[in-house]
Amino acid sequence: MGGMIGASGTVGTWVLLWVLLALAVGVTGGFLIARALLTGRGGSPPQLPPAESAAVREAKDALRLRYASGQLSRENYLQGKVELED
Repeated sequence: MGGMIGASGTVGTWVLLWVLLALAVGVTGGFLIARALLTGRGGSPPQLPPAESAAVREAKDALRLRYASGQLSRENYLQGKVELED
């Protein structure tokens, strides 16, 4: 006599399954978003250039000053700059 709705509890079972499915999708989506935010885009930290010693910085400054004051030609300045980069 009871009709289709509520027959042997099938509607309650379907509702429970949909709730569990929505919960699983929500947890999985949250996990994936958190993982993407924590790892960043590249996955590796940015590479820093090697630190220069104080002597190299001093030599570069002296080279720039000599070039700016006209004591060095452009060719000599560029050659000194290349040599200090090595």
